[in-house]
Amino acid sequence: MAAITLTNGKAWASQKAAKAHFKEILHTYANGAPVDDPGHHDDLAALVVRLDAVLPAEERKGTAGIVRFERRLNTGAGFATPGFWLVRPNGEATDFSYLTAIEGRAKSQDLEFADACRRAVAGELAAFMRAEFARSSNGVVACALTGARIAQAEAHVDHDDPSFASIILSFRQAQGWVGSVPAGVLTSGADAQTTTTFVRPADEAAFRAFHQAHAKLRVVSVAANLARAASQRRPAPIA
Repeated sequence: MAAITLTNGKAWASQKAAKAHFKEILHTYANGAPVDDPGHHDDLAALVVRLDAVLPAEERKGTAGIVRFERRLNTGAGFATPGFWLVRPNGEATDFSYLTAIEGRAKSQDLEFADACRRAVAGELAAFMRAEFARSSNGVVACALTGARIAQAEAHVDHDDPSFASIILSFRQAQGWVGSVPAGVLTSGADAQTTTTFVRPADEAAFRAFHQAHAKLRVVSVAANLARAASQRRPAPIA
């Protein structure tokens, strides 16, 4: 039995195979280009049906109809990644995650909260990176994990002890948000919202101040950072 089956009859034996299929479609097109292959459009439309089945009614993507799909560059503080967007008959457009659709489950509140925290301090992390390399006379610095000399294009700003996940957990404990995050703290899945943020500037400022008080930042190589255990970078589950 296929692990992933869409309403148009397409099926894959595993989530990995389905993700590879849609990744290939994504990389067929340039940023800003419409998805003009009828087969690709059909697959994406069926994928949106799968995604909408796990989203709250107010966050569903395709219920108002779909005229076309496009590849666009999703940008924010500290990131720029290509993704699929759909355009509705009224001209409105919104992004959607093919990975979330394939996995068949919406992102957990803990991960949404971590996204908002990451977005809140993105400017601080970028400034730290610039300052570290500005002090270098030859454009390279030592990776804090391996000691190797790395250029800025190879670098990532990492949290030494306490980890970013631990800082997030401690902040939630300080706010009394251990069990769950109260309604109105995080943005909901609005159209064209590529990342979750804090609704109130005061909450974002509070996390930024908490982070500044506790974070110990360091520059590491991207390769060394990716080689570390994924559990060290994943937000800790909230009990």
